Formats: sequence, structure tokens, C-alpha cells
Amino acid sequence: MTRLQIMLRTAAAAGLALALASGCGSQSEQGSGQSEPSMGQSTGAERSPAESGTAAPPAAGTQAQAAAPEGAAAGADAQYPVAEPGSKPDATQGAQLYAQYCATCHGPKGEGNGPAAAGLPVKPANHADGAYMNGLSNDHLFQVIKYGGMAVGKSPLMAPWGGTLSDQQIWDLVAYVRSLAKPPYPGTVP
Repeated sequence: MTRLQIMLRTAAAAGLALALASGCGSQSEQGSGQSEPSMGQSTGAERSPAESGTAAPPAAGTQAQAAAPEGAAAGADAQYPVAEPGSKPDATQGAQLYAQYCATCHGPKGEGNGPAAAGLPVKPANHADGAYMNGLSNDHLFQVIKYGGMAVGKSPLMAPWGGTLSDQQIWDLVAYVRSLAKPPYPGTVP
């Protein structure tokens, strides 16, 4: 895939994400009042997947340089930092965020059947499929949400939410996504 094709796909994914998010409320409606670091900024409490022992290597040739956070290497060997949660992830808070940001594509129960799913060329992940989801690490889920699908070799239409959500909100989403799996996730969320 050429750099231009990657850039066009990334732009299309960003446009779709903006279109979907525009009907879901703005960040100012969340009322946090705190300035969160942007996607490329470090919070000081981040670890790489290699350091955490839960790296899910992206598929070769599927990663765009634009998807890599500032300072990260581009390409198949890129490492995406995973922040430590500031407090125990809260699945209840994650459920509210999921309804606002994720259910449009993934559906209210996480089955990949949200109203926007029909218009996507790649079906969104079924978060209720425990056979698939339980095999993914918590760090992998954090990376998908924060950096987008391209960061882990998945669809570029899974937009990066790291510029919209705080690291703690992403961990809350991970906790909620874990609660959707059938059979249930046997592990814990940090």
C-alpha cells in the first residue's frame, strides 16, 4: 500500500469518526474541566507493550506512520505506549462512554451491529464474543481504543480516541468491554 493510500484511508477514517462523534456530544459536554494530554503527549505513567509483556504485534505492512504517536517508531515494529490507570477502572463509567462513543458502530450490547455498522466495509468487532475477546490483552484493547485500529493491524475505520478520551476513560472502557464477553473474561482489568 502506498503512503498516499494510507493517508487517504486515515483521512477517511477520521472523517467517519468525526461524523459519528458529532451526533454523540462534544467533549465540552463531558464537563471534566481538566486538560488531558493529547495522543502524542506522555502522561509520565506509560509503559510500552514490550515492557508490560502483553505486546500484540501489528500485522506487517498495515500500519501508517500517521497513526504512530509522537516519538514512536513507525512500521511493523512500532511500540505504542500504554498508560497505567490513575485509579481502578470503572466499568459503570465505561458503560456511559461506550453508549456515547462506541455503540454507534459496535451496538448497545457490543455485538458489532450498531446503526453505523451497515455502512462500513469492515464489520466492527463483536465485543460480546468471549472466544475472541478473552484472548486479547488489556493493553491490546487500550491500544485499539487510544491509537485506533491501524495501531494493531486492524481496520483504519476504527478511529483513535486518544485525542478525545483521557487514559483513565480508556481504561474505564476496557473494563466495560470486558464485561460484555460471553463466556465472561476470566482475568482482571488493572
